[in-house]
Amino acid sequence: MDSSANLETFYLRGGHSVSLVLRSGEAVELCDEQGGQSCVISVDGQAPMHVLDEEALPGATFEFSAAAACQLEITAIGAPMQPHEQNPPTDLRLTIARNERALPPVLGKLKAEILVRAATAQAYTVEAGEYIQIIDLDGQQCSDFLAFDPVAPEHGLDATTTRTLNGHVYPGPGLYAKFFDDRMLPYVEVIRDTCGRHDTFGLACNAKSYDDAGYPGHDNCSDNFNLVLSEYGIAPRPGWPAINFFFNTQVAQDGAIVADEAWSRPGDYVLLRAMRDLICANSSCADDVFTTNGYNPTDILVRIYDKSEVFSKGIAHRMTPDSEPRLTRESGFHPATSALTRHYIESNGFWLPASFTATGTVAEYTACREDVVVIDLSTLRKFEITGPDAENLLALAMTRNIRKLSIGQVVYTALCYENGCMLDDGTVMRLAANNFRLICGSDYSGVWLRDLARANNLRAFVRSSTDQLHNVALQGPRSRDLLAPLIFTPPAQASIAELKWFRFTIGRLGGPQGIPLVISRTGYTGELGYEIWVHPSNAVELWNALTAAGAMPMGFEALNMLRIEAGLILAGHEFSDETDPFEAGIGFAVADREENFIGRDALRRRAANPLRKLVGLLIEGGEPVHHGDCVHVGRAQIGVVTSAMRSPVLHESIALARVDAHYADIGTALEIGKLDGQQKRLQAKIVRFPHYDPDKSRVRA
Repeated sequence: MDSSANLETFYLRGGHSVSLVLRSGEAVELCDEQGGQSCVISVDGQAPMHVLDEEALPGATFEFSAAAACQLEITAIGAPMQPHEQNPPTDLRLTIARNERALPPVLGKLKAEILVRAATAQAYTVEAGEYIQIIDLDGQQCSDFLAFDPVAPEHGLDATTTRTLNGHVYPGPGLYAKFFDDRMLPYVEVIRDTCGRHDTFGLACNAKSYDDAGYPGHDNCSDNFNLVLSEYGIAPRPGWPAINFFFNTQVAQDGAIVADEAWSRPGDYVLLRAMRDLICANSSCADDVFTTNGYNPTDILVRIYDKSEVFSKGIAHRMTPDSEPRLTRESGFHPATSALTRHYIESNGFWLPASFTATGTVAEYTACREDVVVIDLSTLRKFEITGPDAENLLALAMTRNIRKLSIGQVVYTALCYENGCMLDDGTVMRLAANNFRLICGSDYSGVWLRDLARANNLRAFVRSSTDQLHNVALQGPRSRDLLAPLIFTPPAQASIAELKWFRFTIGRLGGPQGIPLVISRTGYTGELGYEIWVHPSNAVELWNALTAAGAMPMGFEALNMLRIEAGLILAGHEFSDETDPFEAGIGFAVADREENFIGRDALRRRAANPLRKLVGLLIEGGEPVHHGDCVHVGRAQIGVVTSAMRSPVLHESIALARVDAHYADIGTALEIGKLDGQQKRLQAKIVRFPHYDPDKSRVRA
């Protein structure tokens, strides 16, 4: 495909269709990145024809061009995947080479479209409830945004007030999403953000900034604003305090504000909802002498949508830097959980409950320790690994010996790079001789496995089933008693009463004709418990059955407390791609086997020469300790707190910390550094962990 053409790329979801209009000479490329996805196309309503099928290898492509203008219907064939199956419909990547510049698709009922040419500004009005979409058409182009009260235009959007009230550098979609004026009145709410890096630190660029840099008379956003706002009776300013969308600024460790090229990609946007009638203005930043706009100012497009529209809230996630941005989605359980709480967190691309209105975090935590709770964990990533070389691929990729895994068994494992540091952790289920399911935390794990299979000429398919399998955890000492009467299992499958630790069974809810489920005796709380996997279309029915039987809904805040007490690790806290499994406290997940696997030799060296170790800390007093706090022996920093909490059951402040192996013995006295790490210290000592039930005497998941 001609890389010099106007390329438009997006993903067609498995099981869905899309209609395209092609002009003469325009071309389309279909790519099956995961393999095995059937696809048909129809031109101008004619009979459909297969262009990709179930035998397509990962990366298979089909390309065609239009000899004349035509209407194209493309369908990625696929039905909902049941939890015991391994045939998820997967995504196809579509790349269209256009003859003309392709504008981003319109999101809804359009009221106005305003093109802000490079190095200019435009002013406009919006009514309360209308939506403002600010689009970076070509990428790496900043746009300052101003808003004023039409009745009292001396009052405008204020960055300092906004930061203070939100407690965050930049408001994002969710609970803390609003921009305020100097009177603390809300002006706009952030609904969507596909970029994720914006500026609220300083002024829009102004004449003085260019004068001082040796560019007198240079176009600038503040003067451009003065020009377009004058008709609204708004007095000019030498420098406007604006919200600069797409501007990549940061506060350095020494307190300096530093800037680099904008993060935004072509088509990135921010979608705002006006909370009152407003006068607004947008600029296309004029900077072509610094890194701000990649030295090349381009156009900004503003679209105004009708107040009758309802848009989902979301933050864009990309699996890899060049992947399609995908907005935060709701799990299949959301219709049930949203009736019980408005307190959601954005968790790895999903909106999931942080806590529930009628109970609260401590009550939910206590119910898990003493009774039974249900938790939406659909944010976990799932991959179906199938094919004649599926076992060979996982034996190469996993630190655990997958070849020892029986059908119906689950194993916890790490995925490591060649240097022994961790890419991810997760569990692997064996469904059949050549059929496995990986449940992990990162979308990239699937990409990495596909690349590994390709590099080693292994015939194995790695297909994402995250959107086909949503899941809850049922946890607590009463979980077996609650679940057993609800689940029918065929004679060849283990019943809930028979199900052993790290095993799974296939069953149905309520009887032989109920909704199909996969149930594993696993969890993330340290208590007896189960994880239940279901198709999203049946999720509410499952949730209602569990809560009607007595399970208390529990959110992520309580789950985090439980996993810290149980000594269970979390990505970005106990491990990263600079941490090996031994340093992360999961050395047990590294099998000592002669067969080569990724990172084997490096892990052997690291195991023989440990530099750091994960330990449990008991902290004196009740002062809070946080992730990232420094750990000291005398003046020297010898480690860092990875997770911390005040334990309701132990009545103590506890933490997990990664420390120098020389100081890692039980009973060693350490100090947690606060303020600058030196002025204030909290006394701590190393204790056994997990802190809760260190002897593992309780029945576990």
